[in-house]
Amino acid sequence: MSEELNDFDIVIVGATGDLALRKLIPALFYRCRDGQLAARGRILGASRADLDRDGFVAMISAAAEKFIPAEHRDHDEWSRFVERIDYSQVDAFDCSTYAGLAGKLKEFPDRIRVFYLSTGSKVFAPVCRCLHELGLVSPQSRVVLEKPVGEDPESSREINEQVLACFDESQIFRIDHYLGKEPVQNLMVLRFGNTMFESLWHHTYIDHIQITVAENLGLEGRAGFYDHTGALCDMVQSHLLQLLCIIAMEPPPGIEADVVRDEKLKVLRALRPITGKNVDKYVVRGQYQAGAVDGQPVPAYADEPGVKENSETETFVALKAYIDNWRWAKVPFYLRTGKRLARRVSEIVVQFKKVPHSIFGESALSANRLTIRLQPKEEISLLLSGKRIGTGMMVRDLELKLDEDHRRVDHVPDAYERLLIDAIG
Repeated sequence: MSEELNDFDIVIVGATGDLALRKLIPALFYRCRDGQLAARGRILGASRADLDRDGFVAMISAAAEKFIPAEHRDHDEWSRFVERIDYSQVDAFDCSTYAGLAGKLKEFPDRIRVFYLSTGSKVFAPVCRCLHELGLVSPQSRVVLEKPVGEDPESSREINEQVLACFDESQIFRIDHYLGKEPVQNLMVLRFGNTMFESLWHHTYIDHIQITVAENLGLEGRAGFYDHTGALCDMVQSHLLQLLCIIAMEPPPGIEADVVRDEKLKVLRALRPITGKNVDKYVVRGQYQAGAVDGQPVPAYADEPGVKENSETETFVALKAYIDNWRWAKVPFYLRTGKRLARRVSEIVVQFKKVPHSIFGESALSANRLTIRLQPKEEISLLLSGKRIGTGMMVRDLELKLDEDHRRVDHVPDAYERLLIDAIG
């Protein structure tokens, strides 16, 4: 990731929010530090906050001390980075407040322009409309929308229609940052680059598959977003279904985005519908209560600041899914996610079937199990059976483990670094 990009302007709408400060600004800093951002590329923050450029630089500098490790945050490199930074105060719903931003962008009309909407989806359409009305949508423009787009199918269609009225489909980047993570991308190689797995990857040999994305954190100040979204919309319809698609799809003819998307769509179309008649059988929803995490007391979800009174928003979901096609007939997929769980872990467990008949008498013989851990530490383990050392023929479990040690690398690019570079490039 070292090739320098063309000159660009990237506008972060919602630049004072948690996503921008925690993820986007650090991602751009790393790409700048490694020489990938063009020397004249600009980063323009935009939000409702009443700040000037100096105030915004002070804000992101304070955030950098928290979100960029000291060993990566060289003073001179940070100083060079903030020279690119500018700021404009805008009200997303009031096009007249975009004048200052428009003036800055029109200084370089032929540049690549990336509008990253680091906001809730209800703001997507108003922002795009204002950008279009002010003539800021050029042939070189792109707009980045992060999931979820809307709260239900109707609102999602409406938002997409309004965005498409301002941008061409080829200019719209609808992203799920989870797919940019290194271990998630490695799933493709694991599945389609290893004959030993792909030849066993179907209902004849697999008993079930578990996909877990568990968090031990709570809302982290995001009650306004989360209470309208919940675990189903925030995690299941995006991250977990994307993982399911990668695990379950047929081999695509290549790794180009379009052909991979086509195979994923086939999986989604084959998912057995969960309806009002069977939802109680296949889905469990829950909400965390007061307790302790790492020995520290934490409040119940209902008592978190910003959560509506008597909120029924789910913070935990577990569901059983079936893919009704030839490869996965009768194989259950168990998906679960939640906040304030015992530990932070994301993993996929492929449970193989037991051998049809054991020749080892009463000795316990476990079924093979492949565990693909995505976080907090990338790891692949395979449970096998082997002989216990001794004179008898006793069987024991053996675990083969591959530990992807990123400590050998100075900095593993974050998902947002990849996604931003894709959008700018």
